[in-house]
Amino acid sequence: MRVAIGSDHAGFELKQHLIATLAELGHDVDDLGTHSTEPVDYPEYCAAVARAVVKGEADRGIVLGGSGQGEQIAANKVRGARAALCHDLYTARLSRQHNDANVLSMGGRIVAFELADEILNVWLATAFEGGRHVRRLELIAELEEQF
Repeated sequence: MRVAIGSDHAGFELKQHLIATLAELGHDVDDLGTHSTEPVDYPEYCAAVARAVVKGEADRGIVLGGSGQGEQIAANKVRGARAALCHDLYTARLSRQHNDANVLSMGGRIVAFELADEILNVWLATAFEGGRHVRRLELIAELEEQF
């Protein structure tokens, strides 16, 4: 799987860890920055990840920050991105099953490396259920077109 990943300074260490995890799992990783712990503004990195996914340059995306909340919001501003903030296995699984989330957001100041690996594994392995959820995603896409 091709995975685009990006973070701000607060998510940098978790990003570096997840890049190694993804490589060990055999995934191709596109690191879209940032490349240090120097303070930066996260929206540009999150938007770059979301754009890569929406354009088909990556199959999935990951955005990381201190809490992951602003990163999720920024990624979701890109039409077609469905970013989900997941700090536990349950939300990781449901974000894929019910929402077909294509961008995962986590907080480097909230999630330890071991839990982040577990969340990542569940999120990557879980398939979209389709069915009744397709109609809901279509309604979300209509909202994007309206505004």
